[in-house]
Amino acid sequence: MVIAEDNALLREGLVLLLTSAGHEVTGVAATGPEILPLLLEHRPDAAVLDVRLPPGFRDEGLRAALAARAELPGLPVLVLSQYVEETYAAELLGGGATGVGYLLKDRVGRVDEFLDALERVAAGGTALDPEVVTELLARRRDDPLRSLTPREREVLELMAQGYDNGTIARSLVVTERAVHKHIGNVFAKLGLPPADGGHRRVRAVLAYLNA
Repeated sequence: MVIAEDNALLREGLVLLLTSAGHEVTGVAATGPEILPLLLEHRPDAAVLDVRLPPGFRDEGLRAALAARAELPGLPVLVLSQYVEETYAAELLGGGATGVGYLLKDRVGRVDEFLDALERVAAGGTALDPEVVTELLARRRDDPLRSLTPREREVLELMAQGYDNGTIARSLVVTERAVHKHIGNVFAKLGLPPADGGHRRVRAVLAYLNA
């Protein structure tokens, strides 16, 4: 893993958390310009990057993530942000939703959730903070999104967060068969072809949300 975070306390906390969970942290960065060379040198299994870093505290981490994925296609990147910033989330997801994550920093404090999200991203999946998903869905008030039932919308939100059918079923306290049916309805209403692969269906949903 490579970590980029300017807050020394949080940076060291992430290093300790990841190493305690059995991951190897091969490099750390505190500024935007340090990130790309570090990623190209270590070619990590995944990178955890803060969105806003010195020197400008604007979008240095995001720019580095996009540049790194251009140089290392498919590099799993989990981006951390203090607030929900739709533009950043949409830009990161715009190049395809494989191996990308966008979490609010508060989520790091929920250790199990954070590590689960990181593992999904490292495996080529997607991990979006529920608040980010809500913001992205809220942007799309036009049809056919409004044609979804409340339950189908719940399923779509959980799909967009990267969860599989079993996890969605447990979260909503329904059967997996019911989840499969809802997913079929969601794809049909959004004009998207059904896909059995977990990552393919998430990419399809996110591609629609960011169209």
